[in-house]
Amino acid sequence: MTTETTPDTELPDRTGPSDLTDRPVTAARLVVLVVVVLTLLGGALGYVLHARQHGARHRAVAADAGFTLDPPGLYYRDAASGRIARAAGSDGAPATVGGPSCERFYASGDRALCLRALPGTPGTPARTQAVVYDRQFHQLQALTLPGVPNRARVSPSGQVLSWTAFAVGDSYAVSGFSTRTSVLDLRTGYLIKSIEDIPLTLDGARYHAADVNYWGVTFAADDNRFYATVSTGGRTHLVEGDLRSWSARALKENVECPSLSPDGTRIAFKKRVSADPADPWRLYVLDLADLSEHPVAENRNLDDQAAWLDGRTLGYALPAKDGRTTDLWSVPADGTGAPRLLAAGASSPTALTAR
Repeated sequence: MTTETTPDTELPDRTGPSDLTDRPVTAARLVVLVVVVLTLLGGALGYVLHARQHGARHRAVAADAGFTLDPPGLYYRDAASGRIARAAGSDGAPATVGGPSCERFYASGDRALCLRALPGTPGTPARTQAVVYDRQFHQLQALTLPGVPNRARVSPSGQVLSWTAFAVGDSYAVSGFSTRTSVLDLRTGYLIKSIEDIPLTLDGARYHAADVNYWGVTFAADDNRFYATVSTGGRTHLVEGDLRSWSARALKENVECPSLSPDGTRIAFKKRVSADPADPWRLYVLDLADLSEHPVAENRNLDDQAAWLDGRTLGYALPAKDGRTTDLWSVPADGTGAPRLLAAGASSPTALTAR
């Protein structure tokens, strides 16, 4: 186990095709933000506070020598160590912990994305380190950004990455919480610091509002099309975005944390089914052809961005019985079967195939 020493850089002060500018604090923005945080993010606030207190519990370490992402299989974050682990294999190989320390993790193609909560002190803004690795866990790039780690995704090719952090003290909510989602294109090095200002079409018309907020990006195979959640006016919507044309359009209401299937035809998502803040969401699957949806055979509250383990199976994290960690579960995507425990004390599932 070795301590990482490669220096990282502060998040560059630049955005995508639409420049990010500070917005004045107004009573309307503040009220809307508070409503959105309480009604849409639910348990996320508790996660933010927990991460601020415990995010530095694990020392930042690099991968052990010889631990890579080359063997196909299931990888995840091990709660006990805070490091990336490889699940037990069907050939009898045991589960192995040996990857770098991360709070959120995802990998696809030839790249992996690791989000770490950086150590902080009371009264100082939260910070996250976003680290890009190749499949041998050689560090390629590291960025420091404001906020607490929340979501991480890599496009199927490994060339486009996205992360969402809970940002503290945005210009329109000095004492509040909001999400900030970034996109990094490794082919060009171009960083979209926040996708908040992407032109949005809602209900067939160009939409402008002070409270527009994005999170949970998932990419299509063409490295251009993406899906994400947008919240505005107290509602959430699934949006389809286009990076080249820098545009997004809302497809369906009440869709959060989307995850695109390997064949690009379905979206796994969490749907708000209750106003109870302790039990608001269930896991659903959406057919993009006709926007029909169905629940899966998981009836517990889910606050996660599910991952497709293959074309038929979803992986996701649920709170463990100890109340301090999460366990990793799977369920068929077609609504049949029953949930199955994959790994105790685990989160951030990623299924990798042979190259």
